[in-house]
Amino acid sequence: MLNRTAENVARATPEPLARKVRGISDKGLAWLFISPTILLLLAINIFPLFWAIYLSFTNYRANRPNEVVKNLGFANYQRILGDNDIWIAMQTTAHFVFWTILLETLIGFTLAWLIDRKFRGHAFWTTLILVPMMLSPAVVGNFWRFLYEPQIGLFAYAISFVTGIPPTNIQMLSNVSLAPWSIIIVDTWMWTPYVMLICLAGLRSIPEYIYEAAEVDRASNWRQFWSITLPMALPFIMLAVLFRGIENFKMFDMVNLLTGGGPGSTTEVASITLKRQAFESWRTGYSSAFAIILFVAVFGLANIYVKALNKVKQR
Repeated sequence: MLNRTAENVARATPEPLARKVRGISDKGLAWLFISPTILLLLAINIFPLFWAIYLSFTNYRANRPNEVVKNLGFANYQRILGDNDIWIAMQTTAHFVFWTILLETLIGFTLAWLIDRKFRGHAFWTTLILVPMMLSPAVVGNFWRFLYEPQIGLFAYAISFVTGIPPTNIQMLSNVSLAPWSIIIVDTWMWTPYVMLICLAGLRSIPEYIYEAAEVDRASNWRQFWSITLPMALPFIMLAVLFRGIENFKMFDMVNLLTGGGPGSTTEVASITLKRQAFESWRTGYSSAFAIILFVAVFGLANIYVKALNKVKQR
């Protein structure tokens, strides 16, 4: 049936076109099929980037499309780099990135190490641990916002049960000191399973004969962990840190759902500042310059980190 269909298509193909198709190599035919997708991806990703770069040098405002667009040169970049509020937002972002990566890496690697023991029921617990990662950020944000409610939230009652503090005094989202940690807790709860999966892949890739050789040499379990497990799993740990670092640097949805950058500007990360400049103040050129600076910062730091990762892999 399939051969007959192919023959009918071949007969229906005009001879000039058929000669051209027969003259194309396999590599050329492959490029012919994937080129529309590549062009679409370039249009979706590359064009907005170049358009943002162009706008970053202008005074363009999206709410005033008919206004004359003036070329400001590097004025937007100079204002951003000299803006104290921008640096405070970057410090807040760095605080979130540091603590979320630290907690997710420690907890994720510990869970991966425990699951790698292959105890009874480890498959069930692995599936259960992965549930938060499968949920939508919108669902997670609204769910934890309900848990953080001081009047009816279970989180406040749990803390009150342990510490004896009245639940009404536990204001996780409105307290200046607790609000940043409320977001760190949620992000850690949601994305630790992701780090665990990468670390588990690293642990499962370690050959068993290395541990057998270490046991022959009478190496203790602690010695095996520090000399075999950790060094060989380190590239995977660093890879997890890279992925989560990039994502947490762009953190927006969780902060926007839980605190909206408040109280005050305590949890206003760089992405929240960018959103306010672009869609509340309508400073499109200014916000485009800020977006380019963030892109260059993330790209540069990631490039340096990847070089370090390659050196670790080559050891």
